[in-house]
Amino acid sequence: MMLKRGLQGVREAVSGKASHGIQGSQRSQRSHLIQLRQMSKAIEKPRKVTISSLNKLKKQHMPITVLTCYDYPTAKNIEHTHTTQDGINIALVGDSLAFTALGYTSTSQLTLDEMIHHCKAVSRGASTPLIIADIPFGYVGLSDEAAVGAAIRLVREGGVDGVKIEGGAKEARVIAKVVDAGVPVIAHAGLQPQRATQTSGFRVQGKTAGSALSIVEDCKAVQEAGAFAVLLEAVPPQLGDYITQRLKVPTIGIGAGGGTDGQVLVQNDMVGAFDAFRPRFVRVFGDVGGATGEAIESYAQSVRARDFPSAEESYTIEESKWNEIREHIEKKERQQE
Repeated sequence: MMLKRGLQGVREAVSGKASHGIQGSQRSQRSHLIQLRQMSKAIEKPRKVTISSLNKLKKQHMPITVLTCYDYPTAKNIEHTHTTQDGINIALVGDSLAFTALGYTSTSQLTLDEMIHHCKAVSRGASTPLIIADIPFGYVGLSDEAAVGAAIRLVREGGVDGVKIEGGAKEARVIAKVVDAGVPVIAHAGLQPQRATQTSGFRVQGKTAGSALSIVEDCKAVQEAGAFAVLLEAVPPQLGDYITQRLKVPTIGIGAGGGTDGQVLVQNDMVGAFDAFRPRFVRVFGDVGGATGEAIESYAQSVRARDFPSAEESYTIEESKWNEIREHIEKKERQQE
């Protein structure tokens, strides 16, 4: 009897150990699978920003980030942000490139061909953010056909995902036409730089009851026309917040306070690379301009001092090999005399 009980105890102990061993192995396998999934997500290419994902951010009250972008290097900078949680959602090829990239005195000097040229560079450098381009001055006011044609060229040739159109209720019809043609549109209300010289100049808009009401009506009209977002420029924070609460589509502010769904700045301004003029709403997050200037001066000084290039920055061959090469060259030169 005692022997049977002893054998039973041994069997139970062995069975228990085996069970624990199997469970431990299963836990180890599950842990390994979780680690593999996490590693896979870490190296997974970021998902392309879409209009749907922007709407989701608005519903979740997560701020949308927008930054201007004019060429391949700045596009790569924006694309690089998507390796972290701080990615830029929209890369805007704004007509402000007339000032910051081309040295023009007015955005009205920028041509469609020039805009397409810059859009091509940006679309080659950034694949994750939504890429939006301004329709240059003159096309929206010319005719619906001209605006639609310009929008299609920017998408087809420039590689952008959509366009931005300045205007409000008066431009609702042309916005609807562009959207019907299959091109997503961000509308631009409040201060409209392309028309600033024709209206009140580069001044804050919506500071009177009539002006504020007009901007509210503009925003409602462009939303109804099919714009997927509205950029609000240079309006009082209270008005920016008021409009944001009443629109179904996201609002992007520039000088419109912190209550909008997102913010946009000119990249050259926020990195300190353009100091010709600086609006009140610009915050400088770096001194790229100063650092670049210092680097150029340092380079020039090093060249003049013959400090650059150094031996480590030059390609070398053995002295005996060079003597052999030099003798060969000199021999050929003597034969040609």
